[in-house]
Amino acid sequence: MLLAAFAFLLAAGAVLGGAAAVAYLPGAVARRRLDRRLKDVAMAGAGGPLWDTGAETVVKSTEGGPLPAVDRFVAGTRAGSRLARLIEQSGVRTTPSSVALISIVAVAASAVVASIFVRQPYAPLVAGLAGGAAPIAWLVQRRSTRLKRFEEQFPEALDLLSRAIRAGHAFQTAMGMVADELPPPVGPEFKKTFDQQNYGLPLRDALNEMAERVGLLDVRFFVVAVLIQRETGGNLSEILDNLAHVVRERFKIRRQVRVHTAHGRFTGYVLLALPAALGVALSIISPDHMNLLFHERMGQTMLLVAIVMQTVGFFWIRQVVKIEV
Repeated sequence: MLLAAFAFLLAAGAVLGGAAAVAYLPGAVARRRLDRRLKDVAMAGAGGPLWDTGAETVVKSTEGGPLPAVDRFVAGTRAGSRLARLIEQSGVRTTPSSVALISIVAVAASAVVASIFVRQPYAPLVAGLAGGAAPIAWLVQRRSTRLKRFEEQFPEALDLLSRAIRAGHAFQTAMGMVADELPPPVGPEFKKTFDQQNYGLPLRDALNEMAERVGLLDVRFFVVAVLIQRETGGNLSEILDNLAHVVRERFKIRRQVRVHTAHGRFTGYVLLALPAALGVALSIISPDHMNLLFHERMGQTMLLVAIVMQTVGFFWIRQVVKIEV
């Protein structure tokens, strides 16, 4: 009897569990898929649109960081919104509070190391400032790399949009095709814009969000051209073809400029590496003379001044040979 009752309960539980799974599992899967897509279209930053319409995005959410109070405080400041925008443009999954925490740890670690190895009262201050700026510099470098990759892929996205529109697809459908076909970072950015307008945000506002999120002049041209065409009419595929041609010509000119300024950039690298290489060579040839720079107070001061001047000179040369196209 006990075995029969156990078998009956087991069979009944299996039937009820299967019925519950059939009834509730599709809804749970759909909710999870919806939550995932909402996270993809969520905006983690602030900023005015290119065409000010006063509208908000469909969904706005922020990832919880290690210091939620810092995140809430930073979100209400202009510097905090710029930091959030920098994090979003760099493509790094982090929060302003995480960056602040890493900066504080870097400041403390750099100051301690400098106080141990450099017998100068201002060395910990200089090292702390450099350590605190290192996370921001890393984010800026990641953003620059990501935006350069976006610029290289953007003409291909414009060509794909133009071909899709010429084949008879709507502009929104063409954006979905770009989101599915192209790799990051162009594909995810167009997917976010496509999902935003698909969830009910007007196309104008979705495109403005994209222009602010990416922050490139070519994207602003694209947004303005599309919005003007939707108001006044015209051949959108031809407009996109012309815009893609202009972007490619800018790339050609930019590469020519890099060729002509290669001598100046190489000079900066040589002048930056020459003192270090000369210091290593002198340490091997005459270590007694080089030890004075590391053990004497005047020598340590000279080393710090030389490092600062070399850094300033390197960035000065970079600005001289930097030509905007």
